[in-house]
Amino acid sequence: MSAPSEPAGAPAPVLDVRDLTVTLPRRGGARLSAVSGMNLVLRPGEIVGLAGESGSGKTMTALAALGLLPGGARTTGEILFEGRDLLALPQRALRDVRGRDIAMVFQDPMTSLHPMLTVERQITDHLRHHRRVSRADARARALELLETVRIPGPEQALRSYPHRFSGGMRQRIAIAVALACDPKVIIADEPTTALDVTVQAGILRLLDRLRRERDMSVLLITHDLGVMSSLADRISVMYAGRVVENGPRRDVLTEPRHPYTRGLLDALPHPEEETSELRPIPGQPPSAGTTPAGCPFHPRCAWARESCVERLPGLVELAPAHSAACPVDPFGPPLSGPPLSREVPS
Repeated sequence: MSAPSEPAGAPAPVLDVRDLTVTLPRRGGARLSAVSGMNLVLRPGEIVGLAGESGSGKTMTALAALGLLPGGARTTGEILFEGRDLLALPQRALRDVRGRDIAMVFQDPMTSLHPMLTVERQITDHLRHHRRVSRADARARALELLETVRIPGPEQALRSYPHRFSGGMRQRIAIAVALACDPKVIIADEPTTALDVTVQAGILRLLDRLRRERDMSVLLITHDLGVMSSLADRISVMYAGRVVENGPRRDVLTEPRHPYTRGLLDALPHPEEETSELRPIPGQPPSAGTTPAGCPFHPRCAWARESCVERLPGLVELAPAHSAACPVDPFGPPLSGPPLSREVPS
């Protein structure tokens, strides 16, 4: 699968994923494909959204960049950060990059934050390890970070433990830990899951503000395209370990060119339409090791043709920087209106 073309005059990427493949071991010596032919570019000061249902390969892509894949995992391809291939770095060199240059905010701050360590200890230990600063300087920096992410009463918060805070405040603390060494890239893996909509909006505004103030790049992983609607600059949609559509946010969200992207958008609630019914995508995504031949989405797709069962479509550029892996009238009008009549799995 070829990488999408780069717009003329675009800045050099800070993170460049090229033809990444991740396989995992299974019993009997066989291997499962978790990510296949992944290409992704993240430029300075940009937010790129990586969307798709659970099991689509989003988190595996992020873990590959940080060298945190489970034991026995194998990778091919390249993940370039400032010209260095992270997949080829020795573990010691990768540890220097991880947390300092590339930081990650995990889905559940109650598990990513240590329950037995104070907030101060969790920020300052991280800072002193990578920056070799004094204890006093590390504490001052921790206080500054809590103020940056707008934690009320930062002095008292430093002495507190994670369980004393709400879910939204814990996520802000996790972001503060990630910001400690002024990373160039933050990977945010479902950072608003299990938060109510008001708190969710606050976390998203915080990420947007931080990337603008610090010219920081953000890879935002989520299953919810609605989260991307006001935040991401570009979006890549993944299904069964592959990118099926990518492009600028406006193009992907308003003119989806892959049936899976269309299905994700149709499944979103629309508050303005009180009588409208949600339209879930029929069936279930394939589990590891059971991906069908041809286009992996064809058993759930109302537009599927015979060729979809026989051949795996590659990404086709439909417009500048907008690509989709689907043979359904790729150069015609965007998908709209009711799908073609076809029996689909329940």
